[in-house]
Parts: sequence; C-alpha cells; structure tokens
Amino acid sequence: METTFVLVHSPSVGPSTWAPVAESLERRGHTVVVPDLTGVTTGGAPYWPRVVETVRAAVPAAPATPIVLVVHSNAGFFLPVIKEGLGDRVVACVFADAHIPPREGLIKTAEEAFLPFLHDLAGPDGVLPRWTDWWDEEDVVAMLPDPAVRIRVAAEQPRLPLNYYTQAVPVPAGWDSVRCSFLCFGESYEKVAEEAHRRGWPVTRVDGLHLHQLVDPEGVTDALLKLSRKS
Repeated sequence: METTFVLVHSPSVGPSTWAPVAESLERRGHTVVVPDLTGVTTGGAPYWPRVVETVRAAVPAAPATPIVLVVHSNAGFFLPVIKEGLGDRVVACVFADAHIPPREGLIKTAEEAFLPFLHDLAGPDGVLPRWTDWWDEEDVVAMLPDPAVRIRVAAEQPRLPLNYYTQAVPVPAGWDSVRCSFLCFGESYEKVAEEAHRRGWPVTRVDGLHLHQLVDPEGVTDALLKLSRKS
C-alpha cells in the first residue's frame, strides 16, 4: 500500500530544510507532507499542542494512507505526541539526526547543561536570536555551503522564546510500538545513535553535518526509504 511521508522540521529552523528530500521522494512516486512549524510559539506556552495540531492539519484525511513519520533535530522530542495525534496511521518513525525521547514521562526540548548557553543568548525580552546566529559563521557555512540555500534557511527561521526550550512535553507510553529507526549524520548525534542501537532500532549513517539533508538529499532519501521498510 502507498505510504505518505510526513517530514517534520525542527521548530528552530523551517520547512525548507526538508524541501530537497521532499522533492526527491516525490520524484520517486511517494506522497510527501512537510508541515510548517515556524508559527507554533505564537500565542504563548504550552507549545507542544500547537505542534501536534499543525502537523495534523497538514496531513490530508483522505486517502487515509499509512504514514512514515520523519523528524529532524529537536522535533524528535515531539514525535510521541505527534504520533498520538495522527493515530494508527503511523506505521514507522525515523529520527534523522534527532533527539530520542524516553519511553514515557516528560521531556524538555533542551538538556539542562545547554540552558546556560541559551540564557546568555536570550535578549531582555526572553527571545533568542535565529538558530543560525547562535554559531560562528564558518560553522554555518560548513553546514550550508550553498549561499542561496543558506540565505533561504536563515530567512525563514523563527526567533523562539527561551521558554520553548524549558517547556515540558509529555511522552505517551507505547509511542515506540511501531518500527523506529535512526539516521545519523555525524559526530554530534553519535551518542543518540548509540541509544537507538541499545533500543534495538536499525541505525544508518550518512556522513555529513547536522543539515545534511540539504547537502545530499538523494543520499538522505535513499536512507529514509531503507529505514522505513520492514525488512
């Protein structure tokens, strides 16, 4: 049966981070949805219900095809509630250089050790700069070597409130009852890949940096198709 790929970008960036992979999947005959989460912090906390509702609204109700849910970066923290919101249609989950939540409970979208860095970045209004402005220019250029892509990604980024990273997101028990897998782009998520391996998930590596889906969309598409299959 035909499946629909739902590609969820980190709310720290924007939907164009998945655009080349979406185009590659569509060329190969797959249906693809890329929800736009850039407005989910409008209206104040809690933000996770808006993430769920935005994804649900973007996914066509008919035809009710099975869904492969793919998340990148800190969108991984929201995967359990997104999956619950989409219901039984989700048949596989792929974490692409993404954080993995616990099996149940609560999770924050930033580790405690990272919060001092974010506090130092936030302005007097409690709002952070755009994500690409957190890093040295040479690091951003290394992640996004194409100048046109770099400009597009930078332009669509929201400025998130600090409390986006301190909110508690619920993790419903049983979210990982479907096939889960991990796609690792490089060293920064190697420890997360090791956790995926400990959970018995398939792990595939496509060498690159954190936004590698913009640099090698065909290679990333190949990996997603492999990981989304049952065999």
